[in-house]
Amino acid sequence: MELLRHSIEFLNVNQLDRAFTTLLRVVLIAVVAWIGLGVMQRMIRLFGERLTRSMDDREQVKRAETIGRVFRYIAAVIVVVLATTLILSELGIAVAPILGAAGVIGLAVGFGAQSLVKDYFAGFFILLENQMRQGDVVGIADKAGLVEEVTLRYVRLRDYDGNVHIVSNGLITTVTNMSRGYAQSVVDVGVAYREDTDEAVGVMRETGAEMRADPVFGPKILDELEIAGVDKWADSAVILRCRFKVRPLEQWNVRREFLRRLKKAFDARGIEIPFPHLTIYAGAARDGTAPPFQVHDVTGTAKHD
Repeated sequence: MELLRHSIEFLNVNQLDRAFTTLLRVVLIAVVAWIGLGVMQRMIRLFGERLTRSMDDREQVKRAETIGRVFRYIAAVIVVVLATTLILSELGIAVAPILGAAGVIGLAVGFGAQSLVKDYFAGFFILLENQMRQGDVVGIADKAGLVEEVTLRYVRLRDYDGNVHIVSNGLITTVTNMSRGYAQSVVDVGVAYREDTDEAVGVMRETGAEMRADPVFGPKILDELEIAGVDKWADSAVILRCRFKVRPLEQWNVRREFLRRLKKAFDARGIEIPFPHLTIYAGAARDGTAPPFQVHDVTGTAKHD
C-alpha cells in the first residue's frame, strides 16, 4: 500500500509538472507570436516609408501605402494561424485531423460563400493592377467618392456629402478613376443667340489666361485653355465648350473659379448669359400676313395684339 501511495504521488507531481510546462510553452508561443507580429508589421511599415522617401510621384506613394497595409494584414493572418497550430499541438490536440476536417468544411463553406471568395479575388487583382488607391476619387458600383480604404474584401468611399459607402470588391466591374495622372476640367458656357460667338470665345481665352497667371490657380493648371468651339444650339442659348488640363482632383475647383470670373467678364462686356424662355409663334397665312393674336387678361376679356 505504501508503494502504491508513493506511485500515485509521483504521478500527480509529474502531471502537474507536465501541465505547468505545457502552460509555459503555450504562453511562450503566444508571446513570441505577438512580438513577431509587431516586429513584422513594423518592418513592413519602415520598409514602405523608406521606399516612399525615394519616390517623387505622389501616385506611386499612394500605391505603396495601400499595398503595405495589405501586406500587414496578410502577415497578421499567417502569424495567427501558425501560433494557433502550435498551441493546439502543445495541448495534445491532433492537428492533422483538424486540418483535414477544416479542408472539407472549407470546401463546403466555399460553395456557400462564393461571393466572399469573389470579393477576395477581385480585391487581389484591384491591388495588383493598380486600379485605385487610397486618396483617389473614383466611381464604382454606382457610387462615387474619395477612397479612404482599400482591402482585399471591400473599398470604403466617402462622398461629397460625407456619406460613407462600403462596396464589396465582387460588385466592382468598372472603375472610373478621376485622379490618375491629370484631369480635364470641362466647362460648357451658354450665351444668347444674338451675341457674337467669336467675341465670347475671346473673353473666355482672356479669362483663362488670367487664371494661368494667378499665383493660386496657376500651379493647378497644366496647359492653356483649350477651346472646342460651338458645341450645340440649345433651346435658349448657344453652348460653347472649353476645357483645362489640370492636376488631379483640381478639376472642380478650377471649373468653379473659371465660371465665377467669366460671369464678371461677361457682365463687364455686356454679353448676355440667357435664362430659359419660350417664344410663342402664332403662325402666318399664305400671303405672309399673321392672324391677330388673342390675349386674355385675368377678367377673361379678349384682347388682340
